[in-house]
Amino acid sequence: MPSLETTYVGLKLRSPVIVASSGASEKLEHMRMAEDQGAGAVVMKSLFEKEVTRVAPTPRFAVLRHDLKNNKTFTFYSYEQASVWGPERYAQEVAAARENLSIPVIPSINCHTDNGWARYARMMEEAGAPAIELNLSCPHSSIAYSGGDVVKNMLGAMEIVRAEVRVPIVAKITGQLTTPVSVVMEVERLGADGVVMFNRFAGLDIDIEREQPIMHGGYAGHGGPWAMLYPLRWVSEISPQTRLPISATSGVAAADDVVKYLLAGANNVQVCTAIYLSGFKILRTLNDGLLEWMQRKGYDSIGDFRGRVSGAAILSTDEIRREHHMIAQVDAERCVGCGMCSRVCLYSAPQITDGKAVITDSCDGCGLCVYVCPKSAIAMMENG
Repeated sequence: MPSLETTYVGLKLRSPVIVASSGASEKLEHMRMAEDQGAGAVVMKSLFEKEVTRVAPTPRFAVLRHDLKNNKTFTFYSYEQASVWGPERYAQEVAAARENLSIPVIPSINCHTDNGWARYARMMEEAGAPAIELNLSCPHSSIAYSGGDVVKNMLGAMEIVRAEVRVPIVAKITGQLTTPVSVVMEVERLGADGVVMFNRFAGLDIDIEREQPIMHGGYAGHGGPWAMLYPLRWVSEISPQTRLPISATSGVAAADDVVKYLLAGANNVQVCTAIYLSGFKILRTLNDGLLEWMQRKGYDSIGDFRGRVSGAAILSTDEIRREHHMIAQVDAERCVGCGMCSRVCLYSAPQITDGKAVITDSCDGCGLCVYVCPKSAIAMMENG
């Protein structure tokens, strides 16, 4: 049986699937549910220094569905903000989690003053935290709205906390950066023990009848399965360049997503939206799916395949094969002659003949028809 065990900032994890900082990790009862379903660790919902953020508005969640003519997708739109507790009560929950759970529980802090960063970090260490995640990039955080140089503010907080505590610290950074590579290199230089890539982006949705922002009237974080490709790209590039373990987050909805992040070089993945929409049982599903994939591929451990699709494995612009060596081919038995392929083809390659699609010589090999065919009747084949 393959092993899912891994390590993260010196902590032993039974699984690379961990619960991201969210309402699903605010209280001991929730953390215990995560442990029961196989989570490798839990990052607690963030403790904010700014007190107003501890009272969340209602409603604060929306699932925005995008039909796109039945190619359905969705956005999880949320304005959750901070833990309801102040620092003393939050520290008590950290201590209770350490006493009652067997998996690592990592507190998360977000502050807007130098003294707050130092004080809260010390309190978490004194409460027995095995590590501390620095929420440097919440889309609703003080850093995000503080003005000035956001990267400078992030790195300044990192430097303050490193000087205050000895436990491992993890920098949770935003993907809204010009050069994510240089920011990761800098937090490594300043003494981070790990990095989370990335926090949610801030977004906006508008009620066109009321002509106002939906829900609470402001910006909100947004994510969903569609959000995975951007961090996956940066994990694959950054992982070979840093000694820091990377905790990847955004878009994990199925075991295949966990596999992809690990192949790109992530040490573990953080899950949030999937828990909200499917419950804690999704953690067991993700672990089971990862184990099944490892068994099928003949891998005994995470280390056997982690990072296989990163760095030099990603082709550069000059290395990508350019000749048109693939063309579309129709399975006549599956084709129902709906004409969808011919409607989307820019090259007029598919023609409907006797109720079936036929690919003509004008096929450019772009591959779009494969994905719009409702009957999966088209595949890409070598040309000649």
